[in-house]
Amino acid sequence: MGTEQNLEAAMDRPAWAPPEVDLERPSTARIYDYMLGGLHNFAIDRQMAEQVLAVGPQIRLTAHANRGFLRRAVEFLAAAGIRQFLDLGSGIPTVGNVHEAAHRVAPDAKVVYVDVDPVAVAHSLAIVEGDERVTVVQADIRDTDAILSDPRVTGALDFTQPVAVLIVAVLHFVPDADDPARIVARLRDAIVPGSYLGISQVATFPFELTAEQRAVADRYTKANAVALRSREQIGAFFDGLELVEPGLVDPAEWRADGDVTDMFPSYAGVARKP
Repeated sequence: MGTEQNLEAAMDRPAWAPPEVDLERPSTARIYDYMLGGLHNFAIDRQMAEQVLAVGPQIRLTAHANRGFLRRAVEFLAAAGIRQFLDLGSGIPTVGNVHEAAHRVAPDAKVVYVDVDPVAVAHSLAIVEGDERVTVVQADIRDTDAILSDPRVTGALDFTQPVAVLIVAVLHFVPDADDPARIVARLRDAIVPGSYLGISQVATFPFELTAEQRAVADRYTKANAVALRSREQIGAFFDGLELVEPGLVDPAEWRADGDVTDMFPSYAGVARKP
C-alpha cells in the first residue's frame, strides 16, 4: 500500500478501532452491533448486514429479541443470588449489556466479558474502564481450557462458587466441526452445582429459500461460519442441567411481557446445574 493509501486508510479508521483491525473484513460482533442500532461497525459490516436483512428482515428483530433475553436472564439470575457472570462471545456491550443489567439488581456482581474480536474487546475496555467489577478478555470460545485457566478470568471469578455462563447468539457461529457440544460440556463441568447456563441460538430456516436468498445466505455463512440447528440439537446443549421456566422457547418469549413479533426462528433457555 502506498503512502497516499495509508493516509486515506488512517483517515477512514475510527479512533476506537485498533490499527491491526482489517476494515475490509466483516465481523460478526460489529454486524450484531449494527443490527442493534449501535455505532461501532464499519461499512463492510453494514453492507453484509443489509444483505442478510434482504434475505430475512426479521433478523434485526431477532437480534433485539436476543438482547432482551440476555437482559432478562441476567436480571433473573441476579435476583436468584448469582453474583458472577461469564459472558462468552460478548460482542460489543451496547445498550442492555450484562454488567448494567446485573448491577441494577446486584451492584457487587462480577462480570467477565470474553470475545475473539479485537474491536469488540477494545470497545468493551473503553466502556468499563475504571470499573473493577468488570473484566474484559480477548479469547476464542472454542478454546475453553484457555479461558477457564486465564488468570484474568480466575482472578475475577471464583469457580468454587456459583457462576452464570452466558452464550447468547453465539453458538450458531461455531460449526459442528468445532464440536460445540464439547465446548458447552466443558463449561458445564467447570461450574459448581447452583450455577446456571444461558444459551440462545438461531435455528434452521422454516422455509425454502429462493436462489437469490440462498446466494446471500451462503455468502454470509461462508464469511461467518454459521451453523443453524434444530430445536432438539439446541436443547441437547442443556443435557445434565435443569431448565428453568418457561423452558426452551423463542428469546422474545422468555419471561417477557407483551406480544411476540415475527422473529427469525431461534431458541433460548436458562438452566441450573443440580
